[in-house]
Amino acid sequence: MSPLCRTVTKDGWSLRIVIYQARKGQWMLEIANDVDVSTCWIEPFKTDEAALSEALKTIEENSIEYFHEPQPWREH
Repeated sequence: MSPLCRTVTKDGWSLRIVIYQARKGQWMLEIANDVDVSTCWIEPFKTDEAALSEALKTIEENSIEYFHEPQPWREH
């Protein structure tokens, strides 16, 4: 697990940003809401910093509530 993993809270909503090392030093990204429904990125990142940057950018662009709405399969 990356030391950059964290919980983000805004407007009463919380998300866990989970970044973990996969094969060959690459990093995987997952964003989990408070009922453990996750959005996972398929493509790995070269660094855990890049994964965190993508998570924060995606939350900012879509809103924190986006990750709490029931959604069909979506790929990032």
